[in-house]
Amino acid sequence: MTAAAHPVLTVHGLRKTYPAPGAGRTMAVDDVSFSVTPGGSLGIVGESGSGKTTVARMLVGLVRPDAGTITVNGRERATGKGGGAGDSGARNRWVGRNAARLRRAREIQIVFQDPYGSLDPRLTAAECLHTALRLHGRHDQAAAEARVAELLDQVGLGSRESGARPRTLSGGQRQRLAIARALALDPEVLVLDEAVAALDVSIQAQILRLLGDIRRDTGVALVFVSHDLAVIAQITDDILVMRRGRAVETGPTARVLATPADPYTQLLLSSVPRAGWDPAETARLRAALPATAD
Repeated sequence: MTAAAHPVLTVHGLRKTYPAPGAGRTMAVDDVSFSVTPGGSLGIVGESGSGKTTVARMLVGLVRPDAGTITVNGRERATGKGGGAGDSGARNRWVGRNAARLRRAREIQIVFQDPYGSLDPRLTAAECLHTALRLHGRHDQAAAEARVAELLDQVGLGSRESGARPRTLSGGQRQRLAIARALALDPEVLVLDEAVAALDVSIQAQILRLLGDIRRDTGVALVFVSHDLAVIAQITDDILVMRRGRAVETGPTARVLATPADPYTQLLLSSVPRAGWDPAETARLRAALPATAD
């Protein structure tokens, strides 16, 4: 029997609050834990306001958790603030923090919903990838040229697209470029935050097949944040269902979607239009949904 793979990503007890009107705090994420193995894929689902995007942003360091840990290959990612500047040691501390930030970026990369907003409109596709490689210290020109060509081919972009700027690319091509840029540094984990939500259904299918091929070929782990259960069913092995900042159900995707145990998961599945869909049943499930504690 083959031993189970050790997780590449382990998240434990993540918590995040934001100031609310008055003196209170709004709980965005409350005690969320999960793990993903190399080459594995986890879907995080829930309605708007469930906290799933906040989790994604904490994974890549765009949001600092109030509590909890994020560990990649056994190494905990720092989440606290660094010290101040102003003396001879300040530059060394800044250099050290910058090196740590770049290392963390190489561990986990993110692909956003809107590729156009995350791409520099002044750069061609090839220049975009060269910039990512240069930022992370990969200066050898010949090696960089070869890596850029490899990345473009990996995501299905050719020589014509390599010289094009984002405004001349289609939505699907822009998302392919965003994926290539995220893969440029061989990350351990790729976070996809509603990465196909803005695409036509046929283009969605192409991007999901591409991600499946990349996962198979490279062993990168995927964390796929989405409200679309059909997308989650196609791309993920495991699922984590969130409601109001909390994880309410988790397990193998096929099992959870076939036999959901939590009333909220049942509501999400009931909300998907299909043959024989009864909106009244969805309304009944929502009315019967237990309130969560504040």
